[in-house]
Amino acid sequence: MRSQLPGDGGAEPWRDSRLSPPERAEALVPMMSLEEKVAQLVGVWVGADATGEGVAPHQSDMISETPQWDSVIRYGLGQLTRPFGTAPVDPVLGARSLAASQAQIVAASRFGIPAQVHEECLTGFAAFRATVYPTPLGWGASFDPDLVEAMADRIGRSMRAAGVHQGLAPVLDVTRDYRWGRTEETIGEDPYLVGTTGAAYVRGLERAGVVATLKHFAGYSASRGGRNHAPVPMGPRELADVILPPFEMALRHGGARSVMNSYAEIDGLPVAADPGLLTGLLRDEWGFTGTVVADYFAVRFLETLHGVAADAADAARLALRAGIDVELPTVDAFGGPLVEAVRRGEVDEALIDRALRRVLIQKIELGLLDEGWRAVPDDVASLRFDDEVSQDIAVRLAREAVVLLRNTGVLPLAVGSRVAVVGPLADDPMAMLGCYTFPNHVGVNHSGFGLGLDIPSLRDELARRVPLLTHVPGCGITGEDTSGIPAAVAAAADADVCVLAVGDRAGMFGRGTSGEGCDAVDLRLPGVQADLVRAVLATGTPVVLVLMAGRPYALGPEFDAAAAVVQAFFLGQLGGQALAEVLTGEVNPSGRLPVSVPRDAGGMPSTYLSPPLGRRSKVSSIDPTPTYPFGHGLSYTTFEWSDATIVEAADEPAVWPVDGEVRVRITVANTGDRAGTEVVQLYLHDPVAQTTRPVVRLVGYTRLPLAPGESAHVTFGVPADIASFTGLSGRRIVEPGDVELRFGRSSDDVVASLPLRLTGTERQVGHQRELLTSVRIEPLVAVPQSV
Repeated sequence: MRSQLPGDGGAEPWRDSRLSPPERAEALVPMMSLEEKVAQLVGVWVGADATGEGVAPHQSDMISETPQWDSVIRYGLGQLTRPFGTAPVDPVLGARSLAASQAQIVAASRFGIPAQVHEECLTGFAAFRATVYPTPLGWGASFDPDLVEAMADRIGRSMRAAGVHQGLAPVLDVTRDYRWGRTEETIGEDPYLVGTTGAAYVRGLERAGVVATLKHFAGYSASRGGRNHAPVPMGPRELADVILPPFEMALRHGGARSVMNSYAEIDGLPVAADPGLLTGLLRDEWGFTGTVVADYFAVRFLETLHGVAADAADAARLALRAGIDVELPTVDAFGGPLVEAVRRGEVDEALIDRALRRVLIQKIELGLLDEGWRAVPDDVASLRFDDEVSQDIAVRLAREAVVLLRNTGVLPLAVGSRVAVVGPLADDPMAMLGCYTFPNHVGVNHSGFGLGLDIPSLRDELARRVPLLTHVPGCGITGEDTSGIPAAVAAAADADVCVLAVGDRAGMFGRGTSGEGCDAVDLRLPGVQADLVRAVLATGTPVVLVLMAGRPYALGPEFDAAAAVVQAFFLGQLGGQALAEVLTGEVNPSGRLPVSVPRDAGGMPSTYLSPPLGRRSKVSSIDPTPTYPFGHGLSYTTFEWSDATIVEAADEPAVWPVDGEVRVRITVANTGDRAGTEVVQLYLHDPVAQTTRPVVRLVGYTRLPLAPGESAHVTFGVPADIASFTGLSGRRIVEPGDVELRFGRSSDDVVASLPLRLTGTERQVGHQRELLTSVRIEPLVAVPQSV
């Protein structure tokens, strides 16, 4: 039982809701002992597995034994790590167990402070029987932030109903090398797409009352060779112009209240020990006031992996000084080693107080210190993590995430066709799931519980729609066994059309071909899948190549014989339905590539954000031109773009003040015979600048649904701040000079270019600059034709 505090007369100002959260926290900090303070800066992962079968890197190295519960909560507790996401647990029983744990934590603490509970939620609440949504590359492919926001709101509601307060998402790393295993967790290769989509996710989660945690801040995705945790050879301009903008957007336009450090070391300095990034930039320059939580074991990694700390206490000192407030996933360096370091005078207690204030303020904002706080709602008996509303959002997002890359007319599948469904992914429910879904992340170690969800495969869903269907896997996802290929070839040869599904199995640390720690040497399809593709294409039967993967794989000339190519990035539990609907024509595809699809498996790393010498040139024999560029995607209907113009332009070229806004407009019409959605994209081209610039970069986009014969004006309002970049001085500037705004169906398919001249003197901008391009859609009424 917590004791009555002497002299307070029963009054507890930290529980007084009339005071501001900082005032309430300030009243509590001086009353706490050093041990009580430090206890608020750690998490505990009671369910952590020290056998080596855990879900986090070096977990078995860092946890020699599970800490004794009574001992670890003796002085209170900052966080509970993944009570739902460590092993399969029934939602209701899990919530009741969590409430019991919280009651013990409150009773053990002198101040009755509950723990803040966090979980993973990248593709949905990472809990048993929770809805699994498309992976972030699927969010990017949808080009639909509004639907992503609705998804996040739904995820947040299920988490909060279970007593969870913080979600470790979204991932805002901009893809820089597709070989990186965590490419599937990224939203794409463009910072504007990543930032706008990530900010939408944050808004949804925060609106539901759950703290969104931006990760991985920063530079994680730019590792050398695409290897997980490898050093990052990145300069300050790439960091400022490519890596950081999504985090700025998610803080300013999403309202995220937490940030997680990157495992990366940039130019030799690990982010977890970098006060310039975690304090100077994030807090002093950007004004962030929330909590910085350590990625799992990142504090101790300063000693064990990076070699910049002598021992656990030294690692704690460096992390605290840099600006990390909470050590996750479990008590280690911030426990006994930190307490002893303070007592020896090696760590200033003021650093602990700084972190403690931030932690307490956030707990107060979450209502954890309010009178009458309850761990879970009264109606916990009816708790469900997967319901019809969630499933509806999941399938809608999956439909929008399917990208039709090529189609010679074989799609939609003709009614009555004899269809052979071939490939190792065709009849595998796990083909729909990314590495951070519960079945893949945790469930693989608990096979006796099953998936916990109904996850139909592509074959299952096609069989419901195509009566004349045969299936042969042909080969495995990995391995060298080709013995099944002849049977697959025979099935394809005997069919009118072959649907060939190849790609990845997501996993963790070598247990898959995609996912955290599952990096690729090159961008060839895993195993002998390319042999299967070549053999099936050689039959002459029209082949619909379906790529179900966590990264883009190279589609060189040998794949040009495919009659159609469809890209799907781990579409979630209802991905099989979405794919089948697109293939049969029930749904008109509208997805667009959030990453380029390379032609050469070894011609990477390269993304579309390249200056001129990063593209094909006469000075290199390597051509990095992709087979399908960023933003590409086809439809079953046709669209005509016309009348691109600069609104209210009076000069040639049009004047665009360096502190002003320009509006550009285009008319888009559906000229086909069925409803469809076009994705209108706007790119900036800066031909001459004081530092090299990408040939084009995305600065605006919108989804535009149109009925047959319908048309609309699409107007983008582009602030000059959008044209800013890091100049010679190392500061972000808007530079006067000639530029172009280009309307495009993709980054490489330009419909219209509008020349403009940025006028005025060079202007320096900072974190408060305009980050977003506005979009306005005006439907046009079709004029009936006279008879």
